[in-house]
Amino acid sequence: MEWLTGPFEATFVQRALWGGILVSMICAMAGTWVVLRGMAFLGDAMSHGLLPGVALAALLGGNPLLGAAASAAVITVGVTALHRTPKLSQDTGIGLLFVGMLSLGVIIVSRSQSFAVDLTGFLFGDVLAVREQDLVLLAVALLLALAVSALGHRAFLALAFDARKAHTLGLRPRLAHAALLGLLALAIVASFHIVGTLLVLGLLIAPPAAALPWARSVHGVMALAALLGSVATFLGLLLSWHLGTAAGATVSGLAVSLFFLSHLASGLRHRRRRPAPAPAAAVNP
Repeated sequence: MEWLTGPFEATFVQRALWGGILVSMICAMAGTWVVLRGMAFLGDAMSHGLLPGVALAALLGGNPLLGAAASAAVITVGVTALHRTPKLSQDTGIGLLFVGMLSLGVIIVSRSQSFAVDLTGFLFGDVLAVREQDLVLLAVALLLALAVSALGHRAFLALAFDARKAHTLGLRPRLAHAALLGLLALAIVASFHIVGTLLVLGLLIAPPAAALPWARSVHGVMALAALLGSVATFLGLLLSWHLGTAAGATVSGLAVSLFFLSHLASGLRHRRRRPAPAPAAAVNP
């Protein structure tokens, strides 16, 4: 028991655990729609596209979180505008925004002779450095995510399966798409300083994808994804403490491992339920 509970006697590990749980809940709501709509590439592009805002804010002595929010807003507006361009595929537009924002971020960093921007922290996060004010911000982000998810649930659901049907029902699919991008941006901005931009997709995609074979509704996927993300956070912090590994990477890696275990168990379950082939009918001589 001491092996299980000992690490969490430290105050900074307790804050890391609560921070990871809040991030798991936020990412579960946004990540479920990302998985259902096949928007993983957009999530990756948005997470990396935060670099210009974070770099500029750090170089000017501002708040990196505000810089990240500004970059996320630019990407959200850009993707929404490109989504309305019929001659340009969505993947192409996202890829161009991805490369452009990342290049701009590297240029901003390269202009600083002292390289004041902590790229390691930006890329990989530092879950063990979570402060009490970070927990407050995460709680506010969770409330905003809950509000957006509740208000837009019907439109998001119709949009995930048939955008034309959403338009027929008067659900304004373009506005719903923009709101969904805002929810995704909120999850990434709230999470990047915890697990970093390279690892945020671990909590954003892996838990909802792991929950998908076992849940029967969208709300079920979200609830189970939040639980799996919280389990990955607890076990990741525990193993990181005892093994001396990077905490954020361990949490993200465990979330991905839970995805593979979930789909392996799901495959075994379907194999057991598969009816045995009927015996061949006897042929009378």
